[in-house]
Order: sequence, then C-alpha cells, then structure tokens
Amino acid sequence: MAQLTTERAHAVTLSPIRPRDPLPLEADEQRGLNVVRRFGTVGSLFLAVGSLGAGAAPVINPVQEIPVLRLFARIPTVSLAIAISGMGILVLSWLMLGRFAQPSRTRLASQGQLARTIALWVLPLLVIPPLFSRDVYSYLAQSEIVHRGMDPYTLGPAQALGVADKFTAGVSNMWRETPAPYGPVVLRLGGWLAPLSGNSIAMGVLLQRALALVGVVLIVWALPRLARRFGVQPATALWLGAANPLLIFHFVAGAHNDALAIGLMLAGLEAGLSRMPIRVKGDTPPPLARGELLYIGIGVAIITLGVAVKMPAVFALPFFAVMVARRWHGRLKDLFLTGAPMALWFGVVLVAVCFGTGLGFGWFGATFNTPGLVRSWISPTAELANLSGVLGIALGLGNHTNGLVPILGALGYLVAVAITVKFLWDSFKWRYRPIIGLGVSLGAVMILQINLQPWYVLWAVIPLAAAAGTSRFRVAAAVLSAALPFLLPPTGSTFDGRPYVLPFAYGAAIVVCGAGMLVVRRLAPVLLTRASPPVSVRADAVS
Repeated sequence: MAQLTTERAHAVTLSPIRPRDPLPLEADEQRGLNVVRRFGTVGSLFLAVGSLGAGAAPVINPVQEIPVLRLFARIPTVSLAIAISGMGILVLSWLMLGRFAQPSRTRLASQGQLARTIALWVLPLLVIPPLFSRDVYSYLAQSEIVHRGMDPYTLGPAQALGVADKFTAGVSNMWRETPAPYGPVVLRLGGWLAPLSGNSIAMGVLLQRALALVGVVLIVWALPRLARRFGVQPATALWLGAANPLLIFHFVAGAHNDALAIGLMLAGLEAGLSRMPIRVKGDTPPPLARGELLYIGIGVAIITLGVAVKMPAVFALPFFAVMVARRWHGRLKDLFLTGAPMALWFGVVLVAVCFGTGLGFGWFGATFNTPGLVRSWISPTAELANLSGVLGIALGLGNHTNGLVPILGALGYLVAVAITVKFLWDSFKWRYRPIIGLGVSLGAVMILQINLQPWYVLWAVIPLAAAAGTSRFRVAAAVLSAALPFLLPPTGSTFDGRPYVLPFAYGAAIVVCGAGMLVVRRLAPVLLTRASPPVSVRADAVS
C-alpha cells in the first residue's frame, strides 16, 4: 500500500481525465476469454460438488437424505480434494482473466463481459452448503433470537434458544454464549426472514446467502461507476474487486454479511458523488448542482445503513466529508460546514434505525467486545502476542500471552486510528485521493485486529480497486487474493487428529489443476502469448 501514497491528488471528486474507451477484444482474445470463463465455471462446479462432503454442513445434514448426492458426504477426503481443485481452478481462471482487464492494454474486456463472467462463476455456489466457516449458523441463531422477541445483544444462542435447539447446535462452541456483534439492520432483516425458512436450517442458509448476494450486486453496480469517476478502467476495478476469489469464496459461498456492509458503503459513496461537479485544485468552485445536497444526504443515509450492518463502514463517512469539503475551497471552514451536517444526519439516521428495528443501542458494546474473543493465527497482532508469550517463557518470566492479547489489540486499534487521521488530513490537504485513504485506513483497521480473517482484506481491496492507479498495487493485491483463500479449508475445520487429510487433498488438487491448465493451453494459445501492446496511461490521482 506504500506505493499508493506516492500518487498526488488534483481533483476533488472526479477525475479531470476520464479513462479512455478501450478497443474491443479481437476474435482470438474473445475465444481466450470464453475459455477462461468456462474454465472458471468448471472450477465453481467442482467447488459446489465438493461442498456436499467438504462444506461446513449443519449438524443435521439434509444432504444425507438425498440419493446420489449423499455419497459425497460419505467420502469427505475425496470431496475435499474436489473442492480444493475447484478453488484452484477458479483462482487460476481469475488470474488469467486479469489479462483482459489490464488498464495499460489497448483492448480490454467490456464491463458487461466481466459482469457476465462473475455471474457464471457465482451461479453454481448459490444453493450449496456454506463453506470456509460456520458463521452463517450464528447469523441464523441470532436472527431466530430477534424473531422470538429477545435481545441478541445481551443473550447468546445457548441462553436465548437453549442448548438443545437446532439453531444453537450449528453454532461454533466459542459463539454459543456470546451476544451478536452485528448491527441492527442485518439482524432485523434476519428476523424477518426467519419465519420464511420454516425452521429449516438449509433454507435459512439460502436466505442468509441471498442477503449477502444483495451486497455483491451492490458492489458490482457501484464499483465500475466509482472507478470511472476516479479515472480507473471499470473492467480493471471489476476484475480486482468484484471477481476476486476472496469475494466469491467468502461473500457468496461463505454468505458473510460483510458483503452487505461493503455493498451499502460503496453504493452510498456512489449516490453521494453522483451529482457533484468536477473540481480541480485551484479553480473556482461551481455553484450547487441540482439535487446535489439531496444526493449527498442519500449517500450518507445509505452508508449509515452499512454501518448498521458492520461497524467498519463508518470509516467511509469522514473521507466522504473530505470529498465534499474539497468540492468547495478545501479549507478547514469548508470541512466543518460539510462535516458537521453530515455527522448530524448520520446520527439522526442511526438513531432512527436503532429505534425502528426495535433493537436499540446494545450492539455498540457487543461490536467491540465479542470479536476480540477469537485469536486468528494469520493476525500480526495475535502472533506478536504469541511470540511475546514464548519469549516470556524462555526468559523465565512466565506465559503472559492472555494478558498481552488485549493490550496489543488496543495498540493495534490505536495505530489504525493514527493511520486514519493521517490519511484524512493528507487527503484534505490534496496529497492523496480520499478513497485511497479510505482503503488504506480500512486495511489498517482490519489487518491489525486480533481476529483477522482472510475476507477482511476485501474491506481494503474493494475500495482501492476503484481508485488505485499503480500496477504494483494490483500485483500485490492479486497475489494476496490468490493466496489467502487456501489458508482456510472449505470445511472450516482444522482436521484435528487427521493431519493426512489436507496434504492428500492439496496434492490431488495440484494434479487436477495442472491437467486443466494443459487443456486451457490447447484450447486458447492466445493466453500464453503477449497481450496487446501497452498504451501510455496517465496516473493522475484523484480524490
């Protein structure tokens, strides 16, 4: 992300230089795109089939009652190999798809072609068991608590529903007695959906996935529009942000509600910027456009709904205020005159949401307290605490890991806040684009958490995809997005006592993916040749 900070900002909300209109793909490139699209669809189908035996299945697994399909539940190692093969094929397809979305090339895939590719890759994953984690069962239990008229912010599933309840049974042990850490919007929506499932866990999972899919659709809608505003090719933004394997695996297959929060955040930014005029530093601010204030208010309201799904979306508001202040003269006075009404309107909408959902304000405490109960082995903060504990033992001082975790977690949040303040100020002073500041700040907040999960990286990658002009960022984000999915097995299980399962599954997946690449090479030689010659692209940074 350090490379992003070298880009200077000259425009307030829109790029003074719109991205060029690329030429359409040639016939051989179109054939290559079709091969990549079909190859990725095969990977998605593999993952869907493998999920029947290697997914995070409910305790009472309905797949066991379906002839033929129940076979996969009885051969979990084979199912896991099929699922990981599908993951590998999808990741390879995504990397090859990036060839047709490089902004430095004269011929690019169209926005429609990228959107159709995403739809094809997502479609087989809409009706499968959840993958990579059991969080969706927590969503179901918390939604059932709301449906039964109890407070999800004071009672965990075990206390509210009972240990023997079918909704409690699917929840991971660590979350059975903890209150919900999610905002009132998503829990109220879940409470309304609960009776539609008819007490069916499988139907409940599909309904929760539908909520996440709404967020994915918002991302696909808003991302290319924001990219065009900030001088980035829409196809490039869609490839990096919306076709990202992390999004497909965790937002669609995993049904995480982060999708809805990020989708609302992006949609709010797009709505708020839709009537704002182009501004270049030093020119005279134009008068208010028709409906400009109304759409800014609508944008703030939509972002507030995203905050009421998951708290990190709140970081969009101060950066949005900086964008509006820079639409005028970019003075501290302008920041106050725009930021104060926006903050007031945010408070009004949030209070209305809390009262309107009937869930009140208990979610503030649960949001900050509950996630810290889990330590992720990929979290730098958690690993630093573990390392300090090991050093303490080596030095004869005792194991103080448990005491260090909250301290280092708090320090991580302080560092993230400091980074946010720095980027807010630098964005306000026209040094960086505010949306890049938003992406970097969200990245710091997520990465420095004790409970970092692979899909948290999308909070940074998706907004940065709309504005990042450096190729080095895209390469780094692509490497990260291609590697992180394989850190969690599709079952969400660690396979305690069966260490041989994962090596066998990964070995088989490597063979399958290698054979698939040989087929791709035969069908589309263009994928192995040099792309169309690069063109000169200005990387003017915008806000």
